[in-house]
Amino acid sequence: MSAIGELAALRRTKSARANPSPAERGDNKAAAVFLAPWFVGLALITVGPISASLYLSFTDYSLLDPPEWTGLDNYAAMAGDPRLFTSLRVTFTYVFVSVPLQLAAALGLALFLDRGLRGLAIYRSVFYLPSLLGASVAVAILWRQIFGNAGLINQLLGVFGVNGPGWIAHPDYALGTLIVFNVWTFGSPMVIFLAGLRQIPKDLYEASAIDGAGKLRQFRAVTIPLLTPIIFFNLVLQIIFAFQAFTQAFIVSGGTGGPIDSTLFYTLYLYEEGFGNLHMGYASAMAWLLLVIIAALTAVNFFASKYWVFYND
Repeated sequence: MSAIGELAALRRTKSARANPSPAERGDNKAAAVFLAPWFVGLALITVGPISASLYLSFTDYSLLDPPEWTGLDNYAAMAGDPRLFTSLRVTFTYVFVSVPLQLAAALGLALFLDRGLRGLAIYRSVFYLPSLLGASVAVAILWRQIFGNAGLINQLLGVFGVNGPGWIAHPDYALGTLIVFNVWTFGSPMVIFLAGLRQIPKDLYEASAIDGAGKLRQFRAVTIPLLTPIIFFNLVLQIIFAFQAFTQAFIVSGGTGGPIDSTLFYTLYLYEEGFGNLHMGYASAMAWLLLVIIAALTAVNFFASKYWVFYND
């Protein structure tokens, strides 16, 4: 009898779904009305431009004339473009150096602020501020002034009798200034790390202390394992953001890629090809290559996460 009752209830549920009441139909219409602006924005701002970019990547398009279909010519041209490989080398160096340093700085400061300082909200806001201003043109101009030939860094070195180099104008140091710039914007991952640290049960530290574990051992055996989901989250986000870096490289290098293309970020070269040389079809193909690179690295991170990220289960 119970099986028959369950079957009858299932039939009633299916009938109710197939024939909703007037009130349910009214709720569905209201939901559709409220969601309509989001769907329109999704189509016009996201799906439309993505589809157009994919089409243009197979064309010769100069922004001034109608696009002409060329097939895979743009993708074949990328294989023989030395500046593209230079931009990839510079971008990968920037990402794989600046992101670990940024996360290390963010975690270190989060550990310091997690000690229960008075006025924590004020400190958190002050340290988060660079993340809000990091991508702005004004801060990039200020950074250019700081590392200029007569900038603040060289003035401080001059106090100690050291003649500082032209940090931005020297190919050996130009990329380093942008790496320091990205490390400086550690506020966003720091706030996330701080929230993660607050979620670690205090009794785990007490139990490890009873077992004789010191602060360093607690950090290695308790803090890091329980914080690995947060580390993974910040790592994926910051890698994506670093690959998309543009404003700081454009302003600090003067839009030229710096001395001997030492700061020629991939996004900067893409902008130069699309809007400087009017090779919009080629720039669209470059954009899709960047998408593939970011997607591949994200997939690798997710695959590798099962070996080092630990969840509660």
